[in-house]
Amino acid sequence: MSNFEQFHLDFYQSNYTIDDQEEVCNSYGSDKNLCESRKSQTEKQPPAGAFVPSDMLLSPQSYTGQILQPAYSPDTLSQLDYADGFAEEPPLLEELGINFEHIWQKTLTVLNPMKPADGSIMNETDLTGPMVFCLALGGTLLMAGKVHFGYVYGMSAIGCLAMHALLNLMSVSGVSHGCVASVLGYCLLPMVILSSSAVVFSLQGIPGTVLALFIIGWCSLSASKIFTSALAMEGQQLLIAYPCALLYGLFALLTVF
Repeated sequence: MSNFEQFHLDFYQSNYTIDDQEEVCNSYGSDKNLCESRKSQTEKQPPAGAFVPSDMLLSPQSYTGQILQPAYSPDTLSQLDYADGFAEEPPLLEELGINFEHIWQKTLTVLNPMKPADGSIMNETDLTGPMVFCLALGGTLLMAGKVHFGYVYGMSAIGCLAMHALLNLMSVSGVSHGCVASVLGYCLLPMVILSSSAVVFSLQGIPGTVLALFIIGWCSLSASKIFTSALAMEGQQLLIAYPCALLYGLFALLTVF
């Protein structure tokens, strides 16, 4: 047993020191930078008998932050930016293009033909109101015993294409399909009033004809006023009102007969 302990001590004892390492570096003419790096590594190493925490052994970099103050990483900063951007996003209805204030203003502009139209609002591509008014027209015709949903949408589509081609020829700036469909759809609101009257009494007579002519003039006047203000076509309102009157006359014929 004593021989084994003596062998153990002899095995772990060594005469190799740092000075010997320096002499080897100087004698063999090795790279100076390599020797200096080895020196720095040996200086940083703790003594053999010193206690070294496990955290220092696992992580080569020490904590450089301050106590009781969190250290922000790029991931946390990106999450904070995402949260701020999410809070600043507009509501869902505005992203879908549904603005109830603009819908109400357009409806009031159609109901009052003498009210000046706001070109910035009327030039928007808003199809929420036109879809509602087309459904209302088809629903009131259905209440009167006329199933004409296909005719309403078919005539609306053909009329929008014809008016789009005509307005592009007449205006300098041009107009989009959505703007034409929006204006013609909003100006269909007086025709809903005519179809609602057809539920109560018959329009096939002199009072019904007069009421239908009045509604056609109302719709065409509102549409021409909005197109004139939105497209800056001063002095051409009567030229725009004529094709609009022809289009709304088809809806009046569909309602009366």
